[in-house]
Amino acid sequence: MSQPHALLALDIGGTSMRAALIESGTIVQRAEVRTPKPSRPDAVIDAALALAAPFAPFAAAVGVACAGAVAAGRVTATATHTFPGWTDVPLTQQIGTGLNLPCAALNDARAAAWGEFSAGAGRGSREFMFITVSTGVGAGLVLGGRLHLAGNGLDAELGFVSVPALWHQGTEVSPLGELGPLEFETSGTALGVRAQQLGFGDARALADTAEAGNLEVDKSYRRSAALIAWKIADVAALLGVTRVALGGSVGLRDGYLARVLESLSLFPARYQPAVVHAELGADAGLIGAGLWAGGTVRETGQDTGEE
Repeated sequence: MSQPHALLALDIGGTSMRAALIESGTIVQRAEVRTPKPSRPDAVIDAALALAAPFAPFAAAVGVACAGAVAAGRVTATATHTFPGWTDVPLTQQIGTGLNLPCAALNDARAAAWGEFSAGAGRGSREFMFITVSTGVGAGLVLGGRLHLAGNGLDAELGFVSVPALWHQGTEVSPLGELGPLEFETSGTALGVRAQQLGFGDARALADTAEAGNLEVDKSYRRSAALIAWKIADVAALLGVTRVALGGSVGLRDGYLARVLESLSLFPARYQPAVVHAELGADAGLIGAGLWAGGTVRETGQDTGEE
């Protein structure tokens, strides 16, 4: 009897959890459920195992993409209001044991970066960055063809870097002064706050109005894009990144990409990597987690059954 050759992927998010079987970088089967509330470790892991169990007999390994800091297969939530009680949770051990499969885990943005690098907009590059601009701002880095992973799980936390605070003054700002985390100023959540300040319902309404030509509203939209462009230029200067893929509900808008490119053009040419839309959409994390698990199993000498 031949060994299973597909790879199983799990994407654990604050709103929903998805499972998929992946063959040759393509999703062939999938399932989705709502994430339990409150999202405590035992409840989430039990639900993830139940979701993935029907796929497990057909898989050689399982990869997990999960929000939070992931190091050595253990997860600590960075958004404790979303994932209460997630402190040093042995995710790979519990998922691997529960499904009886070799298991590897990545932060969700890093998983998406690996997916885009392996099977999406990053193909053919060596120094690559994926950025998601959505509810928050997340990122993943591939350097020299290898996914960058730090021992403390903070591998490419672009959303945590400091920028001038404007929209969130008086809330959570850095002790250095009027600075705040990038995602407090640029994310979909930040744009939503700004939208309400300007009398609009949400970030989508603000973006639609800006793209329709409202110059006053466009100032806020352009500021978000300019801050992302500034940090792209910084990463290019520091690490030599030559290609960047933008994902997420905000990052995938054509108008947003155009404004990022316009701001990036103000920097010296060597600080201007190619910036494109991510190709895999919401499946980037699933595909990346599955491919990462397959590669990890091969590196450790376990047979995945793949040619």
